[in-house]
Amino acid sequence: MSDEAIIKRLKVIVQEHGGQMGLATAIGVDQGFISKVVNKKQDISYYLIRKLCFQLKYSPEWLILGTGEKKINKPESAKLITEIQMMRTEVDILQARMRAYEIELKELRDQLHNEGRKAV
Repeated sequence: MSDEAIIKRLKVIVQEHGGQMGLATAIGVDQGFISKVVNKKQDISYYLIRKLCFQLKYSPEWLILGTGEKKINKPESAKLITEIQMMRTEVDILQARMRAYEIELKELRDQLHNEGRKAV
C-alpha cells in the first residue's frame, strides 16, 4: 500500500466535501489533522481510513488499493477494515521484533569484537 496513492485519493475525498474543513466536520475530526495528512506531515492512520469508510461509505478497497467502486454500502467493507487493522497490527509487531533482533545481533557482534581484541 502506497501512502502517496492513498493521499491522492484522500485529496479527491477532500474536494468532494468542499475542502478540508468540510471533510473534518463530516467525520468529526480536527481540520488540522486532515491538513497534516494531506500535506504529508503526518502518516495516514487506520483511524482516518476507518472513519472515511464507516461514516462516509467510501470503499476501503478503493481508498487503500485504488481498485473497485469508490463508494459502497456492503457489509463486507466493515470486515475488510477489521482485517486490514489486524494485519497492520501484525506488521507493527513484526517490525518491533525485527528491531529487537537487530539490537541483540549488534550487541553480540560488539561482544565478539571486544572478546577478539582481548585475545590478541
